[in-house]
Amino acid sequence: MASLLESLCCVDVYRILHLVAVFCLSVVLLKVIQLHQRRETLKRALEPFPGPASPSLYGQVHELHWDGYDLDTLHSWSLQYPFANPVWFGKFTVYLNITHPEYAKTLLSRTDPIENVAYHFFTPWIGEGLLVLSGQKWYQHRQLLTPGLQRNVLKPYVKIISTCTNVMLDKLPEQGTSEETIDICPHISLMTLDSILICTFSCHTNCQTDIDNPFIKAVLELTSLVHERLGFIPYYADFLFYLSPLGIRFQRGCKISRKKTGEMIKQRREILKLEENSDKPQSTREADFLDVLLRSRDENGQGLSDEDLQVELNTFMVAGHETMASGISWTLYCLAKYPEHQRKCSEEITRVLGERRTMEWDDLSLIPYTTMCIKESLRLYPPVPVLTRKLNKPMTFCDGRSVPEGCPVSVSVYSIHRNPDVWEDPEVFDPLRFSSENSAGRHSHAYLPFAAGPRSCIGQHFAMIEIQVAVALTLSHFELYLDPTRIPIKTAAITLKSRNGIYLRFESIHEGQKDGKE
Repeated sequence: MASLLESLCCVDVYRILHLVAVFCLSVVLLKVIQLHQRRETLKRALEPFPGPASPSLYGQVHELHWDGYDLDTLHSWSLQYPFANPVWFGKFTVYLNITHPEYAKTLLSRTDPIENVAYHFFTPWIGEGLLVLSGQKWYQHRQLLTPGLQRNVLKPYVKIISTCTNVMLDKLPEQGTSEETIDICPHISLMTLDSILICTFSCHTNCQTDIDNPFIKAVLELTSLVHERLGFIPYYADFLFYLSPLGIRFQRGCKISRKKTGEMIKQRREILKLEENSDKPQSTREADFLDVLLRSRDENGQGLSDEDLQVELNTFMVAGHETMASGISWTLYCLAKYPEHQRKCSEEITRVLGERRTMEWDDLSLIPYTTMCIKESLRLYPPVPVLTRKLNKPMTFCDGRSVPEGCPVSVSVYSIHRNPDVWEDPEVFDPLRFSSENSAGRHSHAYLPFAAGPRSCIGQHFAMIEIQVAVALTLSHFELYLDPTRIPIKTAAITLKSRNGIYLRFESIHEGQKDGKE
């Protein structure tokens, strides 16, 4: 009797395992069929768009080697296949890569959601803000955030950015002698994080001189972990990543960061409530971004919840400091690479600032040549070199070619900025391209350092101010020289970075003046 029961149990277990195996195989087979059908649908839809051959299982990925030339490889395809060409990542994932301003205008005038795996990796940390939202919620958030970035709010930030930049510049001589080169990227990243925390939360962390602050350590580590994850394909699977040591550290860092920003929002809301209910004069401190957002209301009198506030402020902090750090770093690299333009900028800045160490709001309009050099640097090295969208409805271009709903589409800002049909001698560094005379008549979507249209970077004016102040004050202190032994290797995981850093030599202008007097 016992042996019979054991036999029945064995049979039942066997049948259960068999059914589970059949079910799993069926799910996998169904998924493969769906992927194949999707591939064939997209393949037929993209037939009007010729592109490079995709002979291997990996699509065009085998042509991309993460060696600093991938953006140039994509650009070379844009010259062979103008306007747009498909780029296959394996057999089932494809992007229609736009490389012409008119095509970019068609896409960017719409509000299709952003399609970017990197943003998915950031979401557990910063939440679902403007970067990934779509529809009515995206519109409401955009409407409520816009007042926080208007001229009257941005004006006081110039002095804050000046102070943070000077902290960075005072540190640089400590990093080595005037004969040694310094990787500027980590210093600039800390400076932009410092300034954005003060402008956003009035949060003075002293992160440039004290990186042991738990919140700052968490922010820096989380950013680094996302970049590490992007570089290791198996970690694209959430369950593998969160079981790994990196995933465990990521979850721990998320808790620290979210707790800190949540506390700052709660405390500020309580302060503003007390001020509103008090008969005493309100605080005379300058309003920061958080103040403005807490008071902001839509046409229905609705504001952002604390959760939505936290998401948007996290998004502004993370995306903002990364984008600005990229823009400043590559601008200083360009000015070191082209000393004749650096010299003209330095002379212009000296005329405006004299011996002053702080920029004023009105100074920004008095450095036109420096501003043109910044714009030209952002043309050659755009902070976000590729924009991605997923179409929420079909799209037809100016020449009649169409793309179906659901198709991933990218805009190669890097290629558009080097398109010879738009820019004469596109590889030449020529700031005068951005003079008022030379800019007249240029296509509205030929220059996209901060995207364009309804989903353009909401903080682009803030970013431009930060870059102007940081570059001007740096050139008022130092002459910049390249390290010819360390050529930057471009990488474009999220923002445009250098895989091996950007090494420059800083020679103090004031020391040179002293030596000349002696």
